[in-house]
Amino acid sequence: MKKTPKSLPDDVELLKKMLLEQTQKLARKLAQKDRRIAKLEQVNQKLSDKLQQLLEQYNLAQYKKYSPSSESYQGDGEVLNEAEQLADEEQTQPEVAQPEAEQPAKPRRPRIAAELPRVEVVHDITDKTCACCGHALHRMGEEVSEQIEFIPAQIRVIKNIRPKYSCRSCENLGTEVAIQIADVVPSIIPKSMASPSLLAQIISSKMHYGLPLYRQEKMFAQAGIELSRQTMSRWLIACADKLEPLQALMKNTLLEQPVLWADETTVNVLDVEKSNCYMWVYGCGLESSTGAKLVLFDYQDGRGGKHPKAYLDGYNGYLQVDGYAGYEQTEATLVGCWAHARRKFVEAQKAQGKGKTGKADWAINHIQKLYALESNLKTQRAEVKYRERQKVAKPLLQQLWDWLEKSKDAIPTESLLSKAITYSLNQWPKLICYLEDGGLNIDNNRAERAIKPFVIGRKAWLFANTTSGANASATLYGLVETAKINGLEPSEYLTRLFTELPLADTEEKLRKLLPF
Repeated sequence: MKKTPKSLPDDVELLKKMLLEQTQKLARKLAQKDRRIAKLEQVNQKLSDKLQQLLEQYNLAQYKKYSPSSESYQGDGEVLNEAEQLADEEQTQPEVAQPEAEQPAKPRRPRIAAELPRVEVVHDITDKTCACCGHALHRMGEEVSEQIEFIPAQIRVIKNIRPKYSCRSCENLGTEVAIQIADVVPSIIPKSMASPSLLAQIISSKMHYGLPLYRQEKMFAQAGIELSRQTMSRWLIACADKLEPLQALMKNTLLEQPVLWADETTVNVLDVEKSNCYMWVYGCGLESSTGAKLVLFDYQDGRGGKHPKAYLDGYNGYLQVDGYAGYEQTEATLVGCWAHARRKFVEAQKAQGKGKTGKADWAINHIQKLYALESNLKTQRAEVKYRERQKVAKPLLQQLWDWLEKSKDAIPTESLLSKAITYSLNQWPKLICYLEDGGLNIDNNRAERAIKPFVIGRKAWLFANTTSGANASATLYGLVETAKINGLEPSEYLTRLFTELPLADTEEKLRKLLPF
């Protein structure tokens, strides 16, 4: 601390000036100190936020690695704090003595369909006399048990024979002989050894069960058939080309529906320079609904909004999608997906750490109330759904909106909870759009279920060699998924389709081949 000068001027004005300078100098030092403190506090806050962000990422990574991937949520949607509910139940339930060793539940035997053929094998005794008195034994009953026998698929060759006929009389007279022979049976792939059932088996194995062509090649080799994957690939592309009229008819039917859903996923195509191409899926109808049920795939070399815009050209109905902005270019009325919004709050909840509860739990429980209502309305008509949503869901959504607005500024912006809140607020007009029509769903899970077989199959076959192969996969995946959503067994439907398609020379005949 500086010492006071021994001699001060006698002039009062000069003293005031010196005092003012000292005061200003001290104020500047204090201001600098305050700025340093504020700057340190900002740095400290940033480090705290970063630490919290890293902890959230760690907890979420631990959850994803060691926990089930199912998004099912326990509860009926009526409880705001699940942890408090469990604590209350433990306090109110009477104590029950537990046995020292719980007996494992007896496993239930698998059920065998009654329509399967039965072959009776009788296991009888040879000596039917009583070992005690020697009298003949009488049959008092029997014990019956069943076993399942597996018979491998039967492969046979159909040998098509067309006898040729000519006239002997004309031959003897030396006139021109007209050889007569039956017409060739129309085939989806002319001059090919592939029958409709073989093509259906190959397509169903790959698109339905995720069995790549190279594995099918080995299976056919074990059965004594030399059938390369290149040959099977050419067959699939040829089938897809022949299915173009049916595909166009299905697309026209799709665009006539009032409600559609869509999604997209990546696919690697070797002859395309881009690292990621995309398979888009469009569909209508639910498993439990009536009317047209369709699933169509569309391969494109990118994810730009121009692709759904071109595919849905002229469509102005409802389109249920996730939060991807590319769908904004379409003319459709976009409907959001509450499953995506809830998923972000679930991630924030898991990032809190095991056993901890917070604001994310409140949001999840509130969203679960919306799903509880939808579960009760699952089998109801669209008019009933609309009425009940206006009565029950609309107030719940208003409460959730108020909570989001109140919480958005009270949470660090880099946290997962803040990102979940921001996503919900940005998507809010689309998220509440399902209130407008009872035919709309609360989420876009149907599209995710439709595209899931493609994603699972992609893990096995990894990539498509060519663009034509990717386009063929889009056609065939769509046909298989459409058959499934309409309750048809894909292999049986494809066998009939490939048998009758060569004979469908009119639109009326073609319509009869549609899966629905």
